[in-house]
Amino acid sequence: MKFALILPIAFAAFIGAARAEEAGDFREATPAEAETFNARMYAGTPGKTAYACFVRRYDAEHLAQHPKQKVASMKLLVSAETYEEDKQLHNSFRIGFRYRHRNGDFDSSGSCHHTVLTKDGSEVRLGCGVDCEGGGLGIALSKDDKSAIVRLESIRVWLHNKATEDDKRALVAGSDDGIFRLERTDNSECAALAYDRKELAALRHK
Repeated sequence: MKFALILPIAFAAFIGAARAEEAGDFREATPAEAETFNARMYAGTPGKTAYACFVRRYDAEHLAQHPKQKVASMKLLVSAETYEEDKQLHNSFRIGFRYRHRNGDFDSSGSCHHTVLTKDGSEVRLGCGVDCEGGGLGIALSKDDKSAIVRLESIRVWLHNKATEDDKRALVAGSDDGIFRLERTDNSECAALAYDRKELAALRHK
């Protein structure tokens, strides 16, 4: 029952992250299309677990050209795990970022229950949501699979590794914070986002 409730909520959060686009502009991916996208995301067919890391540190020139951008740097870790109970691959995300004019490292995380395509077939996206109505985002890939394109409207965030239920902070998209292009890099670059030692070791493994 809980899983059935999460699906429409996550999809609604994702559609909200599409900003000006309408829900009718998307369709659910077929299992084969989702499998193809996962292979692109993880640079090969994922096994029991798989990871993809994307990073962007915005330089002074970029920030000067985007004076309203609040984010100075961002890391995205996309993870896949095959659950024993249903033998299905489940995707999730974690984001770590720093604000431009605020101290501290901030995080957000959630599950990605939907893979959708634009009706014209031009883009595939993972639809992801943060628990407890914490907003959502869409994750697409560039055509060469070397970059992740993150689109968001609003997502709940917290100080690094200090999530609390009553934390009301959010990263809200403005004119320069709705779409982020992050470059694929070695998984070790996302080690700070690891949940535990086992995952940390996996991310650092060459």
